[in-house]
Amino acid sequence: MTTPLHFIKAHATENDFVVLIDVDDQLTLEPAQVAWLCDRRAGIGGDGLLRVVRTGGEWFMDYRNADGSIAEMCGNGIRAFSHVLKAEGLEEANEFDVHTRAGVKHITVEEADAVHARVRVGMGEVNVFGESWAKVGETTFEGIAVDVGNPHLAAVVPGLTAEALAQMELSAPSFDPEVFPNGVNVEILTQAHDGQCSMRVWERGVGETRSCGTGTVAGGTAALRASGANSGRVTVHVPGGAVEIELTDQGTAVMTGPSRIVARGQLAAPLD
Repeated sequence: MTTPLHFIKAHATENDFVVLIDVDDQLTLEPAQVAWLCDRRAGIGGDGLLRVVRTGGEWFMDYRNADGSIAEMCGNGIRAFSHVLKAEGLEEANEFDVHTRAGVKHITVEEADAVHARVRVGMGEVNVFGESWAKVGETTFEGIAVDVGNPHLAAVVPGLTAEALAQMELSAPSFDPEVFPNGVNVEILTQAHDGQCSMRVWERGVGETRSCGTGTVAGGTAALRASGANSGRVTVHVPGGAVEIELTDQGTAVMTGPSRIVARGQLAAPLD
């Protein structure tokens, strides 16, 4: 890349992203370049990078973790991605599809302007494929293994309060590599009361984030199951805000939440 790069900084419930618009698929990004762009001291800063691409007439979300690794899907990221499409005039319709490495997701933009949006995402099938554990520090959390296009261990802790969850020390978890051979995102949750629960998340390739969209789907699934339901609605409160999760009788999920564009800018020098 020999010219300075334009970027957008956006977040969805404070899960933040560097967004690059590359409609014609001209950029080749190395992991080290992605990691530098996402670095909060030396680069722009973000939990991940979203590259906006259009191939074969279809939108594709190329998502990378902050360490430069490729990820299958990002629920908060796809809300920010869809917001950028609308805010930058790249998409006129309020309903459209976005292709990801975890399949096609149907988008409904309920409202959007140059800064704020509210986006509804059809997240597809939620696959609960067993039970497992994650150890954080000296504590082992038992939970369900959930595939939402990427792997999760969602653990509902009986009796845990939102206040105690907020004070909990989180560190990189250990887990069963036979269940999660490609790593795992770990969610720790309170029980659901009056359709509300609280959650914190440790994302593979990133660390603890203020929110995780696919994690709220996995966490919402765990919270509903812990209350004896396989479908229904639950609002998942994360440090960065709140996301509404609906699980259908068909085993699919819909996620609704906000997006905010923070800045639009240009790198001072070409990306080496």
